[in-house]
Amino acid sequence: MKKIIFFLCFLFLSLSSQAQEITEESPAGLYDKEFRHSTGLWTGLYTKYRLTENLFYYGEYHFRRRTNFIEDMAQVYLRFGLTYLLNPRVEITAGVVTPFYWAPEQDLPNQDNIVPQYRLWQQLVLVQPFDRLKLYHQFRFEQRWRREYLEGSEFVLSNRFRYKITAYYPLNNYKLLNNTLFLSFYEEVFLQAGKRVTYDYLEDNRMFLGLGYKLNENIQFQAGYMWTFRYDGGPNNFEHRHIPRISVYHNLDFHRMRIEKQKEKIRVLENEF
Repeated sequence: MKKIIFFLCFLFLSLSSQAQEITEESPAGLYDKEFRHSTGLWTGLYTKYRLTENLFYYGEYHFRRRTNFIEDMAQVYLRFGLTYLLNPRVEITAGVVTPFYWAPEQDLPNQDNIVPQYRLWQQLVLVQPFDRLKLYHQFRFEQRWRREYLEGSEFVLSNRFRYKITAYYPLNNYKLLNNTLFLSFYEEVFLQAGKRVTYDYLEDNRMFLGLGYKLNENIQFQAGYMWTFRYDGGPNNFEHRHIPRISVYHNLDFHRMRIEKQKEKIRVLENEF
């Protein structure tokens, strides 16, 4: 267990330090880079509700703030989809996303302070279990219709590809059972393409390290620190974001509930006769 924890922490710190190294200015001054650090607070609710044996409703609901962690609104982010379970280790999902973005500076002339965005999305998740460690490989594709904050600006289509590797490691149990405390780590890389995408094909890189607690089959909590590194409005401008994340995961199995109710009815009828 100690080796796994040490490896995840070492990976997180080493990748952060490598990103920090590229923030140094060039000796010649010809390609000087500018960097800024920002903060935020992201909270989210993740839902997964089983409807039939292989079909699930999937939802994400995010509330995000920025500037000194909580001063200003950043986004309200709503993701909906249907998931089909191909087998216990492979699932596919498709749906829609409707995020709303708050302008960094509010009430400027000729500006819409809150701008919507519309997306379609598709996802493939592969589960890779080990002895105790559990890995998830997430491949997500998004078609985004985005616009500027300027009043009357048009929506422009762009595409985004996301790959995320997530690791869960239980600390007080052998598996992720009820009442289990676990270590959580992920790294996610964002690539984009489209008419307005020029230099920032690598849109973002996010890393997260935190602790989670599985209360039971229906409720799970996670909290930790996320660091991201991305372009910031120009080819020589970059941003480091430092964001605490708090997430709640809620699962329900309506399919099993229906089966149990049917079995209960059968038992009642059998007892009557």
